[in-house]
Amino acid sequence: MTIKGGTPREWLGSSLHLALMAVTAPIWTVLGLLTYPLGYWSRYRFLSAWGLVVIESARWLCSLDYRVQGLENRPEGAAVVMAKHQSAWETLALLKWFSPQTWVLKESLLRIPFFGWGLRLLEPIAIDRQARGTARQQVIEQGTDRLRRGRWVIIFPEGTRIPPGQKGRYRSGGAELAIRAGVPVVPVAHNAGSFWGRNSPLRRSGRIEVVIGPPVATQGRSAEEITAEVEAWIERQMVELEGRPPDG
Repeated sequence: MTIKGGTPREWLGSSLHLALMAVTAPIWTVLGLLTYPLGYWSRYRFLSAWGLVVIESARWLCSLDYRVQGLENRPEGAAVVMAKHQSAWETLALLKWFSPQTWVLKESLLRIPFFGWGLRLLEPIAIDRQARGTARQQVIEQGTDRLRRGRWVIIFPEGTRIPPGQKGRYRSGGAELAIRAGVPVVPVAHNAGSFWGRNSPLRRSGRIEVVIGPPVATQGRSAEEITAEVEAWIERQMVELEGRPPDG
């Protein structure tokens, strides 16, 4: 039996998981504020642990497991990660494989009570999407600074969460940053949206597949060329992960 696309067991687990997030987020953030005098690394370790708790608790409460392939493809130093964006899951799960990290995100997210406060403590690259010229310069300047400090920069090139089976327009800002900083781009594909949908409270049981691709070299190449290569690799992986036709 299913209820609006999910089984009673899935809805129960999802409700418990949402409750866990709602209860722990404000507590974790308030405690995180107390770590501010201890410096960035203490803040990062403490606050990022919440994301890992959310991901691991989904395994137990929602039977939502995951498998990652390609960990050996990660370069030695920090780089730009360009990942498929389908759900909230990957924004937290990527903490497991690329750490320490920072994100390019909407400035408005920093104004969300508790959640936004915690994000601000982690020194993200917050941009105003309405001011495109300024936003791009912010990504390059702040992103280069974060990379030089040894932090991975996570970028979702499609700009927003895209439903499974669909593709957004890949933007070249991440490639431009990688060129300026002299680092490679690491592409990441996954099918998290098939289990943890955009704006959906339901977490379906199953196993999310994550694939980390070989680093894409940036030296002597254009941002458009790099972005096209990343897009082609990610979308080829999505055909297999989602079981859809190549032109899906």
